[in-house]
Amino acid sequence: MGYTSEAETKRILEHAKSNEVKFIDLEFVDVTGASKMTEIPVARLDEALEHGMWFDGSSIEGFVRICESDMFLVPDPKTYSVIPWTTGASKTARLICDVYNSERQPFAGDPRHVLKQQLAHAATAGYSLFTGPELEFFIFKSTNGGSLSPETTQVHDSAGYFDATTNDAAVELRRRIVPAMESMGLTIEMAHHECSPGQHEIDFKYGEALTTADWVMTYKNIVRTMAQTMGLHASFMPKPIAGINGSGMHVHQSLWKNGENSFADLNDKAYLSETARYYIAGILDHSRAIAAVTNPLVNSYKRLVPGYEAPVYVCWGRSNRSALIRIPRVRAGDPRAIRCEVRFPDPATNPYLAFAVMLAAGMDGIHKKTALPKAQEDDMYHLTPAQLVERGIKTLPGSLKEAMDELASDDVVKKALGPHVYPQLTEWQQADWDSFRTSVTDWEKSRYFNTI
Repeated sequence: MGYTSEAETKRILEHAKSNEVKFIDLEFVDVTGASKMTEIPVARLDEALEHGMWFDGSSIEGFVRICESDMFLVPDPKTYSVIPWTTGASKTARLICDVYNSERQPFAGDPRHVLKQQLAHAATAGYSLFTGPELEFFIFKSTNGGSLSPETTQVHDSAGYFDATTNDAAVELRRRIVPAMESMGLTIEMAHHECSPGQHEIDFKYGEALTTADWVMTYKNIVRTMAQTMGLHASFMPKPIAGINGSGMHVHQSLWKNGENSFADLNDKAYLSETARYYIAGILDHSRAIAAVTNPLVNSYKRLVPGYEAPVYVCWGRSNRSALIRIPRVRAGDPRAIRCEVRFPDPATNPYLAFAVMLAAGMDGIHKKTALPKAQEDDMYHLTPAQLVERGIKTLPGSLKEAMDELASDDVVKKALGPHVYPQLTEWQQADWDSFRTSVTDWEKSRYFNTI
């Protein structure tokens, strides 16, 4: 028996033929969240769907050693779509794949498999996880025929939140991005300018967690590619410019059981069920370790500082955007929309791993019936250190190294990542941290060279 049903195989083959597709990109993701792919001619599409494809995994970050390099791609037929900017003799469709060690053994280092395992664990209790990530990004002017160097970064506008910059190139860019996303299966809800100059956000519909993780990867690929077609450069770097807000990836989430939202209790003041309260408490309880996954770069912690709308205080609140987790307002009597918004992740994260560890933490809260602290409705940035201590409010790690240390001591989050991904992720981050801490920056030279 093949990996894809006969009906699905027939549907995809017929679509590829009628749309004159010439190539198929078999996509997957490495431990760092980088999108990878291998390309096959459309003549091999039937074979890939039925039997999968071998590839060399030895050079993929966080995968396997050269002595065990043969790995196997199993396409997910639900992810088939034509890549809209390819045409004619180069027309290409894509399939997102699961990575296997062999024809029948999923690879423990595949981030998609890590998320699937946590979803299966939640399913044993009857739950399905739904997520709605909101990714922010910056658009920069390109130089030298489309290239961009870190020394010459210049945002393309001086607009702010929701500004109607009708003559701005990024408005046209968003209007190209949205139909491209829609053609690849995303349902777009809103596109707008964000708070910082050159910063934008395009929101897509809430959905099942595995699907939305796939959509995050698709979203990032489309934004980068469409920007390049207009001679612009899109960046999902958490903090590309000092002195202004960085980019986040707020993740709305809820658990569902038997077609009903398990987070909803319309008799509660915050509309939150007991299940929702335990889940939120679990994420708060493990948030300092989760940060190593959801905020995986040295640069991530340049964003997580007070005063730039990025939450750093481990607390929750109703509609409080300065809290780590907030409860968005919903229409009265609409239990399907009740959810929590986890605000500290950034778009550099691997979405499969991010969703996996947040789900594991939330389920741990449900299992332990972790008590949810009192809601914080004040602007947390205006509280003094003494007031924070009085309220028992901790902060997120202040650096990647601190987050890595927290992760090392958190068995729930480590177990969710698994015995392959955790050491590989840590090794990659340690190399990043060592390179950063031993570098001599321009700031240091400017500050000290002529005075010491």
